[in-house]
Amino acid sequence: MSTMNLQRLFNPKSVAIVGASEKQGSVGYALMKNFVESDFKGDIFPVNPNHRKVMGMSCAANVQALDPGVDLAVIATPLAGTPQIVEACGKKGLAGAVILSSGGREIGAKGHEIEAQILAKARIHGIRIVGPNCLGIMNTGISLNASFAHLSPKPGSIAFLSQSGAVCTSVLDIANRENVGFSHFVSLGSMVDVDFADMIDYLGSLSSVKSIVMYMENITNIRNFMSAARSVSRLKPIIALKSGRSAAGARAAASHTGAMAGVDAVYDAAFERAGILRVAEFEELFDCSEFLAKQPRPSGPGLSIITNAGGPGVMAADALASHGMEPALLSRETLGKLTQILPGNWSKGNPIDILGDTDSALYMETVQICAQAPETDGLLLICSPAGTMDTLSLAEALVPLLKTIRCPVFTAWIGGDNVNKARQVFNQAGIVTYDSAEQAVRAFKNLYHYGQNIKRLHEIPVRKDVRLLIDRKKAQKIVWDALAAGEQSLLEPRAKELLAAYGIPVNETQIADSPEMALAISEKLGYPVALKICSPQISHKSDCSGVVLNLETPEAVKTAYARIMEAAMAFVPGADIKGVTVQAMLRDPDYELIIGAKKDADFGPVIVFGMGGVMTEVFEDIAMGLPPLNHSLARQMIGQTKISKVLSGFRNIAGVNLTQVEEILIRTGRLVTDFPEITDLDINPLMVKDGKILAVDARIHMAPCKEISPRHLIISSYPWEYESRGRTMDGHDFFVRPIRPDDADMMIDHFNSLSKRSIYMRFFSPLKQLSQQMLIRLTQIDYDREIALVALMGQDPEKIIGVSRIIGYFDGSQAEFAVTICDDWQGQGIGAALLSQCLAAARNQGMKKIMGFVLAENTQMLKLGKKLGFKIKRVVESSEFELTIDL
Repeated sequence: MSTMNLQRLFNPKSVAIVGASEKQGSVGYALMKNFVESDFKGDIFPVNPNHRKVMGMSCAANVQALDPGVDLAVIATPLAGTPQIVEACGKKGLAGAVILSSGGREIGAKGHEIEAQILAKARIHGIRIVGPNCLGIMNTGISLNASFAHLSPKPGSIAFLSQSGAVCTSVLDIANRENVGFSHFVSLGSMVDVDFADMIDYLGSLSSVKSIVMYMENITNIRNFMSAARSVSRLKPIIALKSGRSAAGARAAASHTGAMAGVDAVYDAAFERAGILRVAEFEELFDCSEFLAKQPRPSGPGLSIITNAGGPGVMAADALASHGMEPALLSRETLGKLTQILPGNWSKGNPIDILGDTDSALYMETVQICAQAPETDGLLLICSPAGTMDTLSLAEALVPLLKTIRCPVFTAWIGGDNVNKARQVFNQAGIVTYDSAEQAVRAFKNLYHYGQNIKRLHEIPVRKDVRLLIDRKKAQKIVWDALAAGEQSLLEPRAKELLAAYGIPVNETQIADSPEMALAISEKLGYPVALKICSPQISHKSDCSGVVLNLETPEAVKTAYARIMEAAMAFVPGADIKGVTVQAMLRDPDYELIIGAKKDADFGPVIVFGMGGVMTEVFEDIAMGLPPLNHSLARQMIGQTKISKVLSGFRNIAGVNLTQVEEILIRTGRLVTDFPEITDLDINPLMVKDGKILAVDARIHMAPCKEISPRHLIISSYPWEYESRGRTMDGHDFFVRPIRPDDADMMIDHFNSLSKRSIYMRFFSPLKQLSQQMLIRLTQIDYDREIALVALMGQDPEKIIGVSRIIGYFDGSQAEFAVTICDDWQGQGIGAALLSQCLAAARNQGMKKIMGFVLAENTQMLKLGKKLGFKIKRVVESSEFELTIDL
């Protein structure tokens, strides 16, 4: 994860065009033509050994012949020779190279080898590579068109990223027609170096970029991608079209969870967790892009629909209903105002059908009334060439009015050639226009739901002081003993032991290897009982008639044992059958749930929740999430399922403790986080009876794993290893741990306890209070980017007495530190304990240099810096000192 040299790459003052040519139809010619016609203000240096001049410019024979100081090379020569060119660029001190040439991984092993050579040469010299096999890059802010595209984008505030050059050219064509502009237009190609994560980080830091739109075929460095997206999506919308929605990904048949956790569904879960709006089609991608380019996002779900014909209005309402939404409910006041001006037979509701023979002045007055109505969060204006309506004149009259309206407004002028000119009027005026009402509604829905997701990301979790009690040592023994024995799956009793070690409620289950033993266990547990086949080779017990329920007599147990064993041996001849499991029967559950986890090759463990039982895969009423989970995320997962409507109570079914269900999800997430060896986990069914929850069946599959927890996750988890205890100089105990999102209230109390002087020393300004945005920034930490530790004292209530942070730069090797200690506890060794722990964590993460600025009057901090080995240097013409330490 790095933005190193990207600023120079995308804002070059000079560019070398390697392979420049005057031969029409060649890539080198198209490149030169685009540079000349785009009015690029920097210096252009053609490079081609076969020319002395290209388009009137002096041409260098090779990169070595260039003067020092060139920023960017655009390479359009055969890929085989590119590693040497990249090496030459590195020696000349260039920031980056855009490699347009194809012939890399797409041709097989030889291409892979060339790409590896390119990357190796680039890393030696710190040069960044975009491509190969790409269309090029564009930055409208400096009129840079370093591509062989057929036209340049118009200026705007959207950054567009794509792996496909063909998608780039298609988007350019449509954008030109719809008058949509871009700040950056980047074809990433094979992403041998610069990838989506790098670009999101870089573009997220630019004020000129208001939103990021992406076409993706695959993601490299998924953990880096998630980290970048989660950071930037809180500030700027990110929209993605990820191709490959089909079920081409392999389905694992070892568990229900594996069968349902398809690759594409995991992308959905990952994008939602990262705050990315995922769209399904190319048209949808562009529709959302146009919306963002021309309108603010809707603040609520209330869509007012104005139409001059009933049919299109009904289509719009139906489209909303298909997305689980309804038109805005018009208030009495709004209805009264509309009734005063519209014909007596108007629709009297929303959609607002003003009828085909109503003149344009009434249409505009209707727009004004609805725009001012508090229930309106968005306006959809529909017009078709019906009755006497002049669609072009209405569009021209609406333009100045629509530019004054506070809420998002978009138009759907429906028809063919008769309405094209009206659409052009809207496009030229920067007003969103679509060809159909359904298109418009879909764009509104997408951007509204995106806003809701971002709002959830910005939520400050409610503090829950209950710490999960987990017997990790017992769990570790179960897992390691099984792996040492070469077992690929745990038998049901051992699987339940593992779940119980993590606090998940299970029923007592024992193995019987004879009818007599089954009978003895049944007598001990009490009738009725259930018998299930017990074999590592049989995961789905019901598939082989391996489950018999409601056994109430000794004779029934003996008969069931014999029948199960016979069916299992016929189902999997040669299977290692241990016998049957015997467990007390939980009769007539109110309903059954499933909680599971599947280890994805790219995304790590994926958690599943939904309706359980033997019909799980038929109904597929499930939701997916990615660990680590908290109560808020678990609740969100639960709410995505239909079975969730039953959990709070339904008719004669008692409600369940939702907090307990959330906690089981959290515990499951913690289990697969702690043990990367777990490949599949099914708790199915998780039975609910009279509000009580019990796991009555469980299967867990494992495999040896080289990854150490939690590096197998794609989202950084709470780093328990940074917890420690300390003692102040005057003998008071304190606890150091990483900060958590639910520490927000304690952070406010900590800030309020600081003197004005301490606040100024920390923030370099007389800050009066912490805003919600600051609280989120200070407590919701991505531990791949930042280390934030708090010192706590007391029990009831517990309070923060100190905070220390190390915030990484995007190159990953450098970071900045900050420390704040409550005035009453300064000089007691708390700051030293916090910062020392932070430095140790930074060293573990591979950071090399830590620095920070300290005001001259902050003598305590200067003394601490000296004690910990920082180099202290006065900043020239400033009242600050710079502290640095090499790790």
